Amino acid sequence: MASGGKEHRMLFDIRGKRRHVVKVVYAVLALLMGLSLFLVTGAVNLTGLIGGGNEAGSAVAGLEEQSERIERKLVKEPENADLLVALTKSQINVARNLVNLVEVEGRAVPEPTSESRAEMQRASESWSKYLEATQKPSAGAASIVAPALYEFGLQGQTPQEIETSMKAAADAQQIVVDERQDLGSWSSLAIYRYLALEFAPAEKAEDEAKKLTTSKFERENLENQLEETAQGAREFQKQIQAQEKANKGAGKAQLENLENPFGGLGGGG
Repeated sequence: MASGGKEHRMLFDIRGKRRHVVKVVYAVLALLMGLSLFLVTGAVNLTGLIGGGNEAGSAVAGLEEQSERIERKLVKEPENADLLVALTKSQINVARNLVNLVEVEGRAVPEPTSESRAEMQRASESWSKYLEATQKPSAGAASIVAPALYEFGLQGQTPQEIETSMKAAADAQQIVVDERQDLGSWSSLAIYRYLALEFAPAEKAEDEAKKLTTSKFERENLENQLEETAQGAREFQKQIQAQEKANKGAGKAQLENLENPFGGLGGGG
């Protein structure tokens, strides 16, 4: 899949007074998503994950060569599950090394690029092929893929792209939960299901997570966190429904001229 070309714009009418309302809604949702992931998984050393400067360039070149070697082997064995999962991991690493690092309040924050999004799209496709090729998906691999697909969802260019990536993230996290019945796994699943707008499965995962809390404080903290995530997801859903109704019957040319209200969501915006 080519990394260049004209990018799709979000299909939202944000002109006039609604423009600021929609941007605020998405800013709040982005904050809730990021906070939820942080609370569940803990702090992450972004510089260590992503790299920087010349070291990042060298890392990308090496990882791209690794991906190319795996792809050559897949030409002969297109349904080899081990090769497909190895390719998925390699492509995720390439994507993470292709982002830009911007400084926000003294922190290095990843800002997606067209190249990183294109590589994550390839990783998503490789993961789908892997799931088709194996009867027992790896929970270890799924634990890497799920948050990567979540990050990819934040970079979506249309509501459909966002929902599709979040659902894929939730399905990957389900593989983790099937093997690891712990608080972090269930909490992450609840978050991903909410952000995929799958509210009933999200509530079920939330109930399972609550059972594993060990103190009143931990339970209340989890409840507050997931309540905020659910509220943000429902507001996102309302915005989608409202804009789909408003844009019903709009011509293609009109839709292509609309701005993307995310404005660098997932980066330093």
